[in-house]
Amino acid sequence: MSLKRTKIVDIFDASLVGQQVCVKGWVRTRRGNKNVQFVALNDGSTIKNIQIVVDLAKFSEEELKPITTGSSLCVEGLLVESEGKGQTCEIQAEKIQIYGTADPDSYPLQKKGHTMEFLRDIAHLRPRTNTFGAVFRIRHNMAIAIHRFFHERGFFYFHTPIITASDCEGAGQMFQVTTMNLYDLKKDENGSIRYDNDFFGKQASLTVSGQLEGELAATALGAIYTFGPTFRAENSNTPRHLAEFWMIEPEVAFNDIVDNMDLAEDFIKYCVKWALDNCYDDVKFLNDMFDKELIARLEGVLKQDFVRLTYTEGIKILEEAVAGGHKFEFPVYWGVDLASEHERFLVEEHFKRPVILTDYPKEIKAFYMKQNEDGKTVRAMDVLFPKIGEIIGGSEREESYDKLINRIEELNIPMKDMWWYLETRKFGTVPHSGFGLGFERLLLFVTGMSNIRDVIPFPRTPNNAEF
Repeated sequence: MSLKRTKIVDIFDASLVGQQVCVKGWVRTRRGNKNVQFVALNDGSTIKNIQIVVDLAKFSEEELKPITTGSSLCVEGLLVESEGKGQTCEIQAEKIQIYGTADPDSYPLQKKGHTMEFLRDIAHLRPRTNTFGAVFRIRHNMAIAIHRFFHERGFFYFHTPIITASDCEGAGQMFQVTTMNLYDLKKDENGSIRYDNDFFGKQASLTVSGQLEGELAATALGAIYTFGPTFRAENSNTPRHLAEFWMIEPEVAFNDIVDNMDLAEDFIKYCVKWALDNCYDDVKFLNDMFDKELIARLEGVLKQDFVRLTYTEGIKILEEAVAGGHKFEFPVYWGVDLASEHERFLVEEHFKRPVILTDYPKEIKAFYMKQNEDGKTVRAMDVLFPKIGEIIGGSEREESYDKLINRIEELNIPMKDMWWYLETRKFGTVPHSGFGLGFERLLLFVTGMSNIRDVIPFPRTPNNAEF
């Protein structure tokens, strides 16, 4: 009778030493001499490899020849304490079964350094590297932390549509969904495309945000959150933008802007603590290999309260920095939409901790944000983080039907398909607030990776939809 498999993450349990065990995984390296060979095996469950000791008195060279980097094995043997540095135990192999070979001349992940750009070209294999194994285990853990945070606080997970006829942000940068023949589009007398024969009978797109539907749910269930894929057809080829990414969007009835800031700060700190408590080996690996300040930065977020200041105060600090000789690529003035360099200056150089900026000019924010008494600003909030810039964007929502409709008309937003959203302000409207967190931006911060393409398995960016 064959032994039951033990995952490598569990094999380091001291109580197993002295027992017969079975492990399965992929070969990272093989080295040795004419008497003994050492195979490093990893199954993806942990950053750690288990060392397999192969006594050449028990195995022929012909049997071992196919065991190359990338091949997959099943190994049975005795788990013993290790005398080697950097490992507590190892397996003395007694039986080896080779599941699949990997030709060393064509398998691209040989034991050498690979650039991130090269690994993006082989995204189907890059999860097998130590780096991406760590990143994707952390990604899983962050998803678990998000659900636990909201569940523990009485929020309900609400599923908003992926296909929608409404543009939440009003920017028009949406991917269209259609079943029509693009080579034979029917048009009306004005030259506009007719959608009456399309699948939904109207123009439909992939969602840019679940917020508007989330607001409806909050006015019934009290506190909800969404967590799903969103899509932006903006031609932004930067290390911080993706065309397909995941968003977390809580909406809470009866919360004002201060409650919203409290929720955002608690939420981020919970996720960061979860990473340190549950993914320490992976975080430590990324700290040592990519970003020597990663752990210190994560711990720093937990120790300090986030700074809270208005956009106007933030602009004043930036203008004083310019007057003092600091050079920014983009100009600073009241009314400008802050660039990442401005946000990072406030966080990394001026305050040296996360900042929540509030009360932005209404011209640079979305139509649904609650207007302040001054007529110039809205109760928006952005959470700014070191190395990232904006990680969360949110606001207290405008609950007044009249103010909301006036703002929509000011901006000429086509609302014929959004009557349902306006009705929430006609039937039992309440103060409410919410925010959006880009999941991949959170992962950039927690992993210390420098490019957003490296924290999602298969990045979708301009001119790239491989895999």
